[in-house]
Amino acid sequence: MKSIPNLAVLWLLSVSLSWAAEISPNSKPVDDLVIYTAKKIITMEPALPEATAVAVADGRIVAVGSLDSLGSWMEQKNSRIDRRFEGKIIMPGFIEPHVHPSLPAVLTQFPFIAPDDWSLPVGEFPGATSPKAYIARLKELVAQHNNPNIPFITWGYHPLWHGTLFRQQLSELFPDQAVMLWHRSFHELIGNDAAMDLLGITEAELASNPLTSWERGHFFENGMYALIPKMPFLFEPGRFGQGMQNFIRMVHQGGVTTALDMGTGVFGDPAGEIAMIRHTVEAAKAPARFILTPIITDFLGRGVSIEDAFREIDQWRSQNSHRVKLDRRFKLMMDGAIYSGLAQFDYPGYIDGHEGVWMVPEDVTTQWAQAFWDAGYQLHAHTNGDGSAARLIKLIKTLQANSPKPDHRLALEHFAYTTEDQNRQLKELGAVVSANPYYHFILSDIYSEQWLGADRGNQMVRLGSLERLGVPFAFHSDSPMAPLEPLTLVSAAVNRVTINGNLTGEQERVSLDAGLRAITINAAWVMGYEDEIGSIRAGKKADFTILEADPYKVSPKRLKDIKIWGTVFEGTPAPLSP
Repeated sequence: MKSIPNLAVLWLLSVSLSWAAEISPNSKPVDDLVIYTAKKIITMEPALPEATAVAVADGRIVAVGSLDSLGSWMEQKNSRIDRRFEGKIIMPGFIEPHVHPSLPAVLTQFPFIAPDDWSLPVGEFPGATSPKAYIARLKELVAQHNNPNIPFITWGYHPLWHGTLFRQQLSELFPDQAVMLWHRSFHELIGNDAAMDLLGITEAELASNPLTSWERGHFFENGMYALIPKMPFLFEPGRFGQGMQNFIRMVHQGGVTTALDMGTGVFGDPAGEIAMIRHTVEAAKAPARFILTPIITDFLGRGVSIEDAFREIDQWRSQNSHRVKLDRRFKLMMDGAIYSGLAQFDYPGYIDGHEGVWMVPEDVTTQWAQAFWDAGYQLHAHTNGDGSAARLIKLIKTLQANSPKPDHRLALEHFAYTTEDQNRQLKELGAVVSANPYYHFILSDIYSEQWLGADRGNQMVRLGSLERLGVPFAFHSDSPMAPLEPLTLVSAAVNRVTINGNLTGEQERVSLDAGLRAITINAAWVMGYEDEIGSIRAGKKADFTILEADPYKVSPKRLKDIKIWGTVFEGTPAPLSP
């Protein structure tokens, strides 16, 4: 794959990077204390589930309880009481175990037109749920675009809502303006004649690429790598930097204090991407930490061997900073995107007869997985349909047979559709799940009608099955595949009400407690960080999310509407409003 212009070089032209040392757990004696009081502290610790005061020093939790129970600490240490949260609810800092910082950094440069509503730091974008509404909004926004050197781009297009809009249709609508549609999945781009001309795309260079279509102006899955190098404006430092700031605001507004980037290098220049993420996060002193995950398709696309991949990762890890780090985890790619209808489903497949795609050949996936498994990495596998779940289960059996590990926590990422038998096998094999419950909310109704049938469409994201079996699971947004709002994800899983207001797959609801654990302590466990974050307990990071209402007391339908005051990151309050 041809790499995009080196992002690191572009960034360093405008900024100078400074690296901070990774902070290790504090081993010195505790001196000064700050004691935060609250109406209620939800600890996510079974031994002490609720409290009203928490003592913090040096970015870590010293003690949890009440002011009375913390009296001995207050007598022996310099302390002050901070009562700003006395009318509020303190929870462990929310955890987002699957985001893509670079995607919002790119996509929030442009307006959204999606089937669902979006509220972003850059504006409000109401959903368009019909072809007529979509085209009307598209024409309105294209007319406002005034940069002839950059195509008009909008994210959120989906043909099941918006109708067929490939190269021919877009060219008829916009014969003189370069227009591109970024699919709701992010895994597809479509351009009209003017866009192909502006970007210098030729038929010859696409002739041997089966994941592109010159006739349709269509680039999908790994075929997007033929197009992205033609779009350097996406990574211009000012544009990309502002996009990264938008992402940081999205994280903060969601109450998130730890986010896991699940696929660093999606644009072909991982070193530059890491540099830009790190600079923006550290320069902003973002009230959150970000953990980055290398992805197999980046290395394969760049023609990097397994041995060289290890060397590159070690180099990136040597530059870890306070808020941005790589640890020992690696992402595999099984099937295509669920939004694109390119997930792999076993018999009977898709109603209309189309087929999904495999992102990486099975033998190549096994080779890379075995190498990183043996090197002690935690593996994460992008897996959507039951066909890819079957392949993942086979892979885990192979890895365990070759190199048994009792606590490997290989994570199935996304979990769009599995069978009950597969969920039992995941339990038996020691796998964990990082799920996107928003899939059911937005896709269940329309996929029941057009792609999967009601029996499978209604049973998307079968979290109730996992809870009954005792399979550990976390919730993620895969931002921007769902809003970066953990409480919205909990609401989707607890209520299982679709975008059209239908209750489907009621047996796959989860309990409220399981839902809240999926964005706190269980998310930490799925990541292997349960000793550091995810609950409010002495010794852990002092990361808190501050709520205006108790999620255990409000109606389940109101969960997503609970207002977030802000966060406390490593002991320092960070309000959403100054």
